[in-house]
Amino acid sequence: MVTALWALFSVDTFQKVTGPKTDVWLVKTVGVLVAAIGGALGVAGYRRRETPEIGLLGAGSAGGLAGIDTYYTAKGRISPVYALDGLAELVFLGCWIYVLTRGKR
Repeated sequence: MVTALWALFSVDTFQKVTGPKTDVWLVKTVGVLVAAIGGALGVAGYRRRETPEIGLLGAGSAGGLAGIDTYYTAKGRISPVYALDGLAELVFLGCWIYVLTRGKR
């Protein structure tokens, strides 16, 4: 969520770390979407809401972001710094898988 807000409020410093972007509108669009997802997950966590839908949102977004970061970093299309974000997303994905399956053994 921090990087999502960073991209929204200081796109110039965001690009200094992550590399130049040709479509700033797309950076901001992704920032808004990731911030909205993070906000929804944060509120659900604060309220201790564990529903399949929240789990799907968390696991799906973490898995999707990890996949995109990994694929495009490996292709050399995006900055290697995104590999760190991909690793963080894999940790989140693992946590969500644990949460979703812990009572089903």
